[in-house]
Amino acid sequence: MTTTVLHLAGSSTSDFYADVSRLYAADCLEATAGERYEFHVAYVTPDGRWRFPTDLSAAAIDAAEPVDLPGAVARIAAIAPDVMVPQMFCVAGMTHYRALFDLLGVPYLGNTPDVMAVGADKARASAVVGARGVRVPASQVVRPGDEVTLELPVVVKPVDADNSLGVTLVRDSADLPAAVEAACAHAVGARRALVEAYVELGREVRCGVVDVDGELVALPLEEYAVDATTKPIRDEADKLRRAEDGELGLVAKDAEHAWIVADDDPVVARVQEAALRCYDALGCRHYGLFDFRVDPVGEPYFLEAGLYCSYARTSVVAVMAGAAGIDLDRLFALAVDDALASPAARPAASPAARPRSQE
Repeated sequence: MTTTVLHLAGSSTSDFYADVSRLYAADCLEATAGERYEFHVAYVTPDGRWRFPTDLSAAAIDAAEPVDLPGAVARIAAIAPDVMVPQMFCVAGMTHYRALFDLLGVPYLGNTPDVMAVGADKARASAVVGARGVRVPASQVVRPGDEVTLELPVVVKPVDADNSLGVTLVRDSADLPAAVEAACAHAVGARRALVEAYVELGREVRCGVVDVDGELVALPLEEYAVDATTKPIRDEADKLRRAEDGELGLVAKDAEHAWIVADDDPVVARVQEAALRCYDALGCRHYGLFDFRVDPVGEPYFLEAGLYCSYARTSVVAVMAGAAGIDLDRLFALAVDDALASPAARPAASPAARPRSQE
């Protein structure tokens, strides 16, 4: 029996997030296509209008008729999707648009709007996982003009932006006002910056957690190229880059910038255990992705959560799952099946849950 899948892509807030969405969602459409699925696309543009293109090429999007929300709801009803795949990475896309599908009674892959809202707010996410016993850097939320009481050095970042936009390492107090202003300029909601105590390197890693038939699996770690002297923090240039033709591309997807950590590395077990705690604390379902800074003695500190997975071949969760022996087709099917069977289910990490690899 064919499963009708609607891929929700684009952004209602910015061309940048629309391009990020299209970059990942287009690859997902190609990589997960198969006889089991009938794919459809809904694409939201920064003016808040909807389009239903035949694919995610710029030409197909431009050719699709724009419709307002009532028109979009009618089109969605006509498609009658069995499940929706959320591919929007702006805050509105991660919250409001997922909530719309809750109202429409269409199950979807991934985390619910309330969980996404907490994950998108770095200060709140840090407080929630810190309360679960995960190490977090000392931090302070400030607005322009507020006094920063943390000892330097500190990392200043927007509370609710992604892709390292507006992130600055500050070692001199004279540079703090400009760093806070730069962070607030990228804030999505209120003009707030998160100031965190700088965790000395160390290493910087990410760990994904996925639900595999009701059991939580902490995936192999992905490590990123950082250096205490020449590259103490990752910034926007380490993640995305525009080509000369204006198309957005990925940077941290080669052996020079990122690699899978060997299973026998001592840091793996510590980070995986912390990631399971993060997943549980935030109330995730299907998947979660968690960034950690590892200090010189091997202690991981939670930095932020990325509670989305595009199911593209370059998606971090997909890469980690592949290293654990879970291919992309299976990873996608696991979430689709769970969403269809129990849309509200949230498997929790029990004290007995332990990281394991898939054969």
